[in-house]
Amino acid sequence: MANENEYGGSEIKVLEGLEAVRVRPGMYIGSTSSTGLHHLVWEIVDNSVDEAMAGFCSSIEVTVHPDNSITVVDNGRGIPVDMHPVKKIPTLEVVMTILHAGGKFDNSAYKVSGGLHGVGVSVVNALSKKMNVRVRRDGKVYEMEFSRGKTTQKMREIGTSSTTGTTVTFWPDDEIFETTVYDFDILHDRLQQTAFLNKNLKIVLRDERSVEPQVEEFCYAGGIIDFVKFLNEGKTVPDGLKDPIYLAGASEEGAPIEKTGEVEVAIQWNTSYSESVVSFANDIRTIEGGMHMEGFRGALTSVINEYARKNGIIKEKEGNLTGDDIREGLTAVVSVKLADPQFEGQTKAKLGSSFMRTLTRKIVSEGLADYLEEHPKQAREIIKKAQQASKARNAARKAREATRRKSLLETASLPGKLADCSERNAELTELFIVEGDSAGGSAKDGRRRDIQAILPLRGKILNVERVGDHRAFSSETIQSLITAIGCGVTTGNGDGGDFDITKARYHKIIIMTDADVDGAHIRILLLTFFYKYMRPLIDAGYVYVACPPIFGIKVRNKIHYVYPNGRQAEDEILRDSIKALGLNPDEGDDEQANGKVTKKRKGYTVQRYKGLGEMDPKQLASTTMDPKTRILQRVTIEDAVVADRAVRELMGSEVGYRREYIEKHAHDARFLDA
Repeated sequence: MANENEYGGSEIKVLEGLEAVRVRPGMYIGSTSSTGLHHLVWEIVDNSVDEAMAGFCSSIEVTVHPDNSITVVDNGRGIPVDMHPVKKIPTLEVVMTILHAGGKFDNSAYKVSGGLHGVGVSVVNALSKKMNVRVRRDGKVYEMEFSRGKTTQKMREIGTSSTTGTTVTFWPDDEIFETTVYDFDILHDRLQQTAFLNKNLKIVLRDERSVEPQVEEFCYAGGIIDFVKFLNEGKTVPDGLKDPIYLAGASEEGAPIEKTGEVEVAIQWNTSYSESVVSFANDIRTIEGGMHMEGFRGALTSVINEYARKNGIIKEKEGNLTGDDIREGLTAVVSVKLADPQFEGQTKAKLGSSFMRTLTRKIVSEGLADYLEEHPKQAREIIKKAQQASKARNAARKAREATRRKSLLETASLPGKLADCSERNAELTELFIVEGDSAGGSAKDGRRRDIQAILPLRGKILNVERVGDHRAFSSETIQSLITAIGCGVTTGNGDGGDFDITKARYHKIIIMTDADVDGAHIRILLLTFFYKYMRPLIDAGYVYVACPPIFGIKVRNKIHYVYPNGRQAEDEILRDSIKALGLNPDEGDDEQANGKVTKKRKGYTVQRYKGLGEMDPKQLASTTMDPKTRILQRVTIEDAVVADRAVRELMGSEVGYRREYIEKHAHDARFLDA
């Protein structure tokens, strides 16, 4: 028997070539879920965009084939095919099969690039069960084929071409990914975003998986100005601010290459209470911001305060407007391009290049100061809006402080309706937010008192997307939620406030509402609240939705529960479940009762659970609350831009967007009452 304590050379595993990618794919693409699957497309598209930013590519086509393989075609220069001077194999093969091999390392091939680590296309190759690459270059067409990162067909010349560019087709490996089915909407939104960021770049998305191929084409002459207008759709824009403010500039000539950059900013205010600022570095979304965002925010705050004081709009004894005040209702796109960006991590969520803070601040400060001087009417409109926000924010702060004071007290001050648990280790505890006292009573009686707490809500909570912070925090229901959870809240912009996730009293917050229209409405109102004021809880994976049964089929003395599956209508699920029990859903004679024709059921009875209160405590516990048997759906955010737009449009004041959404998706409404 081998000694378990031995540690020698034989224990060291060397991963050759792209094997490391296949063993640890999450290190390179984030995950093997749907997010990672779509990341493969972004890696290939980003290479084509790099060609566009270098001035050599004007068109990119992305096609989803019926088998969920992907083809990306561009009209750039084409990947080099000459012999590599070091590796002595075609450069195309080097790029496709070797990590950290690319044209992004010395700034000679690409002055600006999104892909910096040289891992993009080779990683896609490693995670594809098959890949075909065709290069149009020097009047000829070259082809290579690969499988799971290994070359299966050496580079060969297959024809001639009068154009240049690269065509990549890949089949994601089902041994790696949880799903290999692409989502059209995710592809659509990301490619549209890319087109906004690259003025006049034509991007075509084609989906061949339906009888009639779905085709979308994106090309924006206005670039990020069009992007801001798009993000502001559904919002009311003050009359004086209809035209977005566009600011742009670059580092001075002669600056060293490592400190060379360009800045583009488009801003527009609306009458809402929330801020929507999206930032990019070399077309890569910097979700966590970074140096360019620090520079932008600092410039915005200082320039507007300076203008307001100089022109007597802010009196001498009055305090300055805060950044939060100024950014209330702001929609902005901040896009920077630089030769040698430093990102924090392979996911590139945050820009760390410190010189971009200074450069962005300089360009925004100078440009915005000139704009305000040249547009005094618009300047006063912006400052007036910020002053109104300041007053509302002070009212919100007082309401928030009152809530915080309550939460600092001991258990006796917790919301009266809250049935707390005895366990004090938050990692082990769960809070069920339930609809009404009826369901609350069943949940309280059926729960595990050591780890499960119950908070019943009376009626529907406020739609916080339609009201200001001060209104939201004045709501008794919302105060109860904040106090029960204990971690405080952010501001409506998603940052600041007194939020501290370490103080969360529960690490599972479970929304448990009835399986009907009202229950769905309450659920979405609660999710809107969490998204706006406690989003870090969602990001941390603390927020869940319970999935109660919709039917109970009683056969003799045993009840078989039926759950929604998200794919079928309720009556279809019921029929399939009855058949699965060996029973006939069509059996029985029609009978007249209270003017309605019903079907006599033989050997079983069916109960439709419209409300949680219709189940006794034992039933509710076993079906929806017991960790061993329940179904929970974790709430996640795949794309922050898409999520923000969805909340804003579907929960905002404009009715048109909801009507359009309902008309578009009415055929998917499978679980609503007739």
